[in-house]
Amino acid sequence: MTTTLRPTEPLQRTSGGALSRHFRVCVNSRPVGAIKLSTHPDFGPAVARVDDLRIEEPDRGRGRGAVAALAAEEVARSWGCRTMEIRVPVDAGTALRLATALGYLHRNRAMEKLLGTVPPELPPGTSGRPLSEAEYGPWRQHGIEEYAQSWISRGTAETEARAKAEADTERLLPQGPATKNMLISVLEHEGTRVGALWLGLDKERAYVYDVEADEAFRGQGHGRSLMLLAEAQAIDAGTRFIGLNVFAGNTPAERLYDSLGYVPVSYAMYKSLL
Repeated sequence: MTTTLRPTEPLQRTSGGALSRHFRVCVNSRPVGAIKLSTHPDFGPAVARVDDLRIEEPDRGRGRGAVAALAAEEVARSWGCRTMEIRVPVDAGTALRLATALGYLHRNRAMEKLLGTVPPELPPGTSGRPLSEAEYGPWRQHGIEEYAQSWISRGTAETEARAKAEADTERLLPQGPATKNMLISVLEHEGTRVGALWLGLDKERAYVYDVEADEAFRGQGHGRSLMLLAEAQAIDAGTRFIGLNVFAGNTPAERLYDSLGYVPVSYAMYKSLL
């Protein structure tokens, strides 16, 4: 039997040059599923991603998904892409095993936590304050460098990683520290700055965009205090959930989030097409 992808629409191209296309997954011309492929909105035309892959129930467990995913890689190569990305929900065990078997590597995972109603207390002598205008420029530049390096060290080309870091920061903080629903805080312990926190707020959900203990004060529990500050701010704002992203291999951060009750919700994985 032959598994193929058949387009169900013309190749879509945005004004910015991004590509996308829907396909049927067919076995000997019989439709058994669907897949959508696109180029990455942040990393540009060199990175493709599988936005959706579904195989109908009667045809599952027969390798259709694996062949469809490999066929999608060939389409991405024909578009000139160098890397393929997928996002797998944490409860999709079959999809996770399939991606691993096809050579995809874990890059980062999304985590979240259901919040209570009482803000947690910070340790004695520890408090948070807003980041000052004078501190914003150095904090912003440091954050962009660190964020870009996180992508570079996990297989993203330097140019694409830096472009994403700059674009994400500009999109999320168009008015700097005065941007609506964004809180940028400094954590102090006994009057000394020990770290910084960037928290975004929505109606139901808060999101930790960046959290970092200053290098001279790491390993002293300030990372936990920063996360407690994030949860306190989120609860004060009336949100029910708080989420974050953690890159693979950041073991101290993973252990901290696990200990605080955060649970994985999805995995981002990637594969080189070269």
